[in-house]
Amino acid sequence: MRTRKAALVGALCVGLSAALTACGGGGEDPDAGTNGVGKLEPAKIQDKAQSAARGAAAVHLSGNVVSQGRTYKLDVRLKRDGGAGRVTSGADSFELLRVGDALFLKAPAAFWSHGEDGAAAPQGASPGTAGKPPGGTAGKTAGKADSAEAALKLEKKYVKVPSGDPSYQKLKGFTDKDVLLDGLLGLHGKLTRGEHGTVAGTRTIRVTGAGGSGGTLDVSLTGTPYPLRVQRAGGAGQLELADWGQDFALSVPSKGDTVDYGKAIPAGS
Repeated sequence: MRTRKAALVGALCVGLSAALTACGGGGEDPDAGTNGVGKLEPAKIQDKAQSAARGAAAVHLSGNVVSQGRTYKLDVRLKRDGGAGRVTSGADSFELLRVGDALFLKAPAAFWSHGEDGAAAPQGASPGTAGKPPGGTAGKTAGKADSAEAALKLEKKYVKVPSGDPSYQKLKGFTDKDVLLDGLLGLHGKLTRGEHGTVAGTRTIRVTGAGGSGGTLDVSLTGTPYPLRVQRAGGAGQLELADWGQDFALSVPSKGDTVDYGKAIPAGS
C-alpha cells in the first residue's frame, strides 16, 4: 500500500513540474518564458533598457514631468528626425511639431495673449504687420483689440519657431527622442531589483534607485527589454512609454497654415 501511495505522489510531482519549481509548495517561476532580463543584476537591467530605448526608431511617451516647480503633461510621439504631440502646463496647452530642424508651435488664442495689460505677444498675424499701439487709455484699449485679433488669427496656425529664438532649444527638447529619454530614464542612488509586475498587460521587472527615492523603472520581460514606465526621482513625475518602434508620419505644415516671423518670435510670447 505504501509503495502504491509513493508511486502516486511521484506521478503527481512529475505532472506539476512544468508549473512548479519543486513538488511540495514551490511557486511559479516569474521569469519563465521571458527574455531573461529579470534575472540580471539591476544595473544590467537599466543598461539594457536604456540601450533598447536609444536603438528604437520611435516611441509614444505620455504622463507628467515636474521641472523647476512646474508640472508638464506630455503626450508626444518621437522618432529620430522629429516628433509631434501636446504639452500642457497649468492653463497653457500647445501642440509641437518638429520635422528635422523645423520646429512649429500651435496654440489656442489665450496662449498668445500677454497678461492683463492687453499687449499681445505677436502684434500681428504675419511678418511685417507688428506695430505698437498708441499710448494712454485709448492705446491700451487699442492694444487689447489688436491683441485679441492677432491671437485669434494665430489660433489655427502653426507658428514657426526660429532656431535663433531663446525658446527654440527648450521647446525642441520636448520633441527630441534621445535628449528627452536620456534625461528621463536614469535612476539615482543604489540600484535594486524589485518586483515582477505588468504594464499595459506586458510582464515587467522593476528596478529601483535609492529605495524608491531615486526613481523606478519598469522594463519589459517580453521581446526587447524596452522601458515601459518610469517614475522620476523625488516624485518628479511618472511617464509611460509605448508603441516602441512603430513609425508614424511627419510632414511640414502647408504655407497657408504657417506663420513665419523670421529670426525671432515677437517678445512676450
